[in-house]
Amino acid sequence: MAPTMIVMGVFTVLPIAYAIFLSFHKVRILGEFDLRFIGGRNFWRMLADERVWIALQNTFEYVVIVVPTQTILALGLALILNSSIRGKHWFRIIFFLPTVTASAVLTLIFMWIYNSNGLLNNILAGFGLPTYNWIGDPSVALKSIMIMNIWSTAPLYMIVYLAALQDIPKSLYEAAKIDGASALDQFFNITLPFLKPVTFFIVVIGIIGTFQLFDQSYIFSAGSGGPNNSTLTVVLLIYQYAFKSLDMGYAAALALMLAAVIMLVTVIQRTIFKEEKLH
Repeated sequence: MAPTMIVMGVFTVLPIAYAIFLSFHKVRILGEFDLRFIGGRNFWRMLADERVWIALQNTFEYVVIVVPTQTILALGLALILNSSIRGKHWFRIIFFLPTVTASAVLTLIFMWIYNSNGLLNNILAGFGLPTYNWIGDPSVALKSIMIMNIWSTAPLYMIVYLAALQDIPKSLYEAAKIDGASALDQFFNITLPFLKPVTFFIVVIGIIGTFQLFDQSYIFSAGSGGPNNSTLTVVLLIYQYAFKSLDMGYAAALALMLAAVIMLVTVIQRTIFKEEKLH
């Protein structure tokens, strides 16, 4: 185990410990490197930082909308592909394609689609529906990123659900049919209970991934979090303070705050999805 422990220690444990150390210091990296201990001032500073609250609000809104939507969509697609439809193997390949596309490439494609004269507005106009400035309007900019991420991440969770569905014993469904259970009864009393551990895994991974939203927001706003901070996320804010303002101590404190929020949400999820014995 020594090689694994050394690699984990050097590339995981030490950076975390150093980030905790930096969060209690005022760091100067230009000119002569200097560290000055300031206690918990970086953490108190967050309370008065308006952009922190904007980033948290945007991130929470993103998580609350994206995670349930992509989870339900993934389950729906998995149920369809687990049925006896024709050509389901081709559908699996087609549905999974967005997942294997590089995030940066996918973002650039959607920026073209979201352009004022782009594909999406042309389709909406063709149906007589209102068009939007998907990238430049603060009221819809974050929703544009949500749509893109739901479309690109749901297929990955679909594969996880599909594997779990195929692992449920067929004899349970056969026994339920003999007892007169409808398809809806089978879904709520057999399928969902057996999928509960998988759903917990998908929701937790989805929450962690959405809380760490960075690249799409960075590309959409050219690193500014605009328009009007509408696409500013916590990770993008950390990047701005660390590499634009060079305020490494405060950026480290923000990173620890984000880690604490993710751990808290995960514990809450664990409580909600606490395991039950299946009889």
